[in-house]
Amino acid sequence: MLSIYHEPTTDGVIRLVEHEAGFYRQFFDETIRGNQVPTGRGQRLLTIAWNTGADQPVTIDGLDYVFPAQTVLPLVVNQTFRFERAETVVAWQFDREFYCIIDHDKEVSCSGLLFYGRPEPMFLRLTADEQIKLAALLVVFNDEFATCDNIQGEMLRMLLKRLIITLTRLVKMQYVDALLPDSSRELIRQYRMLVEQHYRQQHQVSFYADKLAKSPKTLTNVFALSEQESPLQIIHERIALEARRLLSFTDKSAKEISYELGFEEVSNFSRFFKKIVGLPPSEFKEKLRQPVGVLAGKLT
Repeated sequence: MLSIYHEPTTDGVIRLVEHEAGFYRQFFDETIRGNQVPTGRGQRLLTIAWNTGADQPVTIDGLDYVFPAQTVLPLVVNQTFRFERAETVVAWQFDREFYCIIDHDKEVSCSGLLFYGRPEPMFLRLTADEQIKLAALLVVFNDEFATCDNIQGEMLRMLLKRLIITLTRLVKMQYVDALLPDSSRELIRQYRMLVEQHYRQQHQVSFYADKLAKSPKTLTNVFALSEQESPLQIIHERIALEARRLLSFTDKSAKEISYELGFEEVSNFSRFFKKIVGLPPSEFKEKLRQPVGVLAGKLT
């Protein structure tokens, strides 16, 4: 079942996808085929997916992971994903016009942590009690999608806010180092969100340090003490991730991709890509055509 609400004033959208076998996201493909329920690049939707069934494979940006039973997986707008058994998945999707997590950041207490707290996918485990609470919240969501009145949008936004708060608490419990000072955690989170917003144009740590009113050295020290990747590594890996997505899911040339990602010369982009990924863009693209096994540490 697919429920959709469009906000007339902002053209924002929230979707609830329940047990649709054809549900997937191909970010760089806007076509709709048969009974599939895709969301392409034209809809920049954040996704919260709940696996209500058994363990199953999920492919995210071409990499295979195990999506454990009764876990919740937050996914950002430009990730491509496909579930092996989408009919057991419940998913909430919304765009920034409906609910901007940055604008509501203080209200929901670090909402950005849910989607931008870590570079790798987070699978949030639900206890039996948490499963009951989430199922009850789903019932209320369905009631509101079925109620067409002048406060429907506000009611759905309130429920989404509650969902984000609930899952953000799980992120803090399951993925955040409890010994790290709150100020350091908040600085790291803000840095990652800024990188997500500006990585295409801004490749230097100094830009982000200025935005945060910190020195580059302070940022480096905070990330080192928290045993995180360095600030520069985070920028480079985000650029490389987007380059891999564009090479994997589009027909864009290396020259087009280099321009899109802020490189003045394609040769600079090629050297950068080889340094981070281990292959030049042309060889990476060629390797995509060959069958590959699942990476170690992922699905076996």
